Amino acid sequence: MKMKSSNKYLPTALILYFSYAMLGIASSILSQYKIQFAEAWGATTLPSGGVNISMVVSVVAAFGLGRIIAYPVAGLVSDKLGRRISGLIGVGLYAVFFFGIAFSRNYWLAYAIGVLNGVANSFLDTCVSPSLMEMFPQSASIANLFTKFAMATAQFLLPFLIGWVALAQMSYHTIFIVCGTAMLVAALLLVFLPFPNQAVQQHSTNGGTNREKKRMRFTPASLAAIMIGFTSSTTFMLWLNCNQELGASYGVKDPSILQSFYAAGAVLAVLVTARLIHEGLAETTILILYPSIAVVMLILCYFIQTPLVLYIGSFVIGYSAAGGVLQLATSTTIAFFPQNKGTATSLVMIASSVANYVVLSLAAYITKLSANNAPRLIILLNIAITIIGISLAIVVKYHQKKVSLAE
Repeated sequence: MKMKSSNKYLPTALILYFSYAMLGIASSILSQYKIQFAEAWGATTLPSGGVNISMVVSVVAAFGLGRIIAYPVAGLVSDKLGRRISGLIGVGLYAVFFFGIAFSRNYWLAYAIGVLNGVANSFLDTCVSPSLMEMFPQSASIANLFTKFAMATAQFLLPFLIGWVALAQMSYHTIFIVCGTAMLVAALLLVFLPFPNQAVQQHSTNGGTNREKKRMRFTPASLAAIMIGFTSSTTFMLWLNCNQELGASYGVKDPSILQSFYAAGAVLAVLVTARLIHEGLAETTILILYPSIAVVMLILCYFIQTPLVLYIGSFVIGYSAAGGVLQLATSTTIAFFPQNKGTATSLVMIASSVANYVVLSLAAYITKLSANNAPRLIILLNIAITIIGISLAIVVKYHQKKVSLAE
C-alpha cells in the first residue's frame, strides 16, 4: 500500500490506537485501586489489619473468562460481518465497563462486569489487529506492534492521573467516567470513519484470484505460535497485577510507581522493536530473546529482595514481557493463516484469555492461602511459564528456518 493510500485510513488508525490506550487503562486500573474496590465490595479484614484484596484479583481474572467466551464469536464477526462491527461492539462494551465497574457495590456484580470487560476486549482485538495490518500491509507487524505502544503509554500515565485526581480531592470514580465518555465518542467516530474493503484484501491475499478461503490447517509450529499467546500474557499479567504487593513486601515506599517503570519499559520496547524489525530482525528471534531477558530478571527479583531491584525489574519486565511480544505472536500466527486474520487473532487471544483467567485465578488462590508469601510464590510461577514460552518460540523459529531453506 502506498503512503498516499494509507493516509486515507490514518484517522481510523488513530481512533483504533486511542481505543487500545483505553483498553490499557481498563486492564490495569483495578490493580491501582485494589483497596477501594475491595472495601466497596465488602471485603474482609486480614489479621494484620489490612483489607483482603483477593476478590479484586478474581475480578481481574474474570476479564480472561469473558475473553474465552467471546473470542470464538468475535473472530467470526470480524471476518464475516466486518471489522467495523467488531470494533463498535468492543468500544461500546468498554464504555459500559467503565461506567458499570465504577459504581458496582457488590462482588458478584463486579465479577459480571469484569466478564464484560473481556468480551469488549475480544471484539476490539479482532477489529484492531486485522484492520491495522490491512491498512498498512507493507509494515503489518510494526503497525500491530504499536497497539502495545498505545496501551503502554496510557499505563505509564495512569499513576500520574491517579495522583492528580487524589490531589484534586476528586472521587476515584473520576477516571472511570472520563474513560467511559471517551469510549462513547470513539464509537461514534468509528461509525463514520473508513475501513479497508475486506473483499479487496482477500482478493489480494489470494493472488488476484477468486478462490474460496482455504481451511485452516494446524501444524506444530502454528499451534506453538498460538500458545505463545498464553505464555507471553502470563509473564506481564502476573507482574502487572501482583507487583504492588511484592513492592510493599520489599520495602518500596510507593509501590504504585512500579507501574510507571513497567510502562516506560514497554513504551521503549515498542520503539526499539519496531526499529529492529524494520532493520530485518525476525519476529521469531524477538519471541525467544525477550522472554529470556524476562526470566533472568524474574530470577533476580526473587533472590534480591530490595526496592532497587524492583524498580529495575519493573522496567526490564515492561520492556521484555509487555513490549509487544503478544502482538508479535499475533502477527506470526496471522502469517500462518493470512486468509483468516480475524480468526487467527482470536486463537492467540483465546490462549491469552485462558492465561488471564486461569493463572490470575491461581494467583488469587495463592494470595488467599498465604498473603505474606504469595508475591514471591507468584514470581516462581511466572518463571516456569515464561520458560515454556521460550521453548514454544524455539519451535516456531525452527519452522521458519525450515521454510526459508526449502525456498
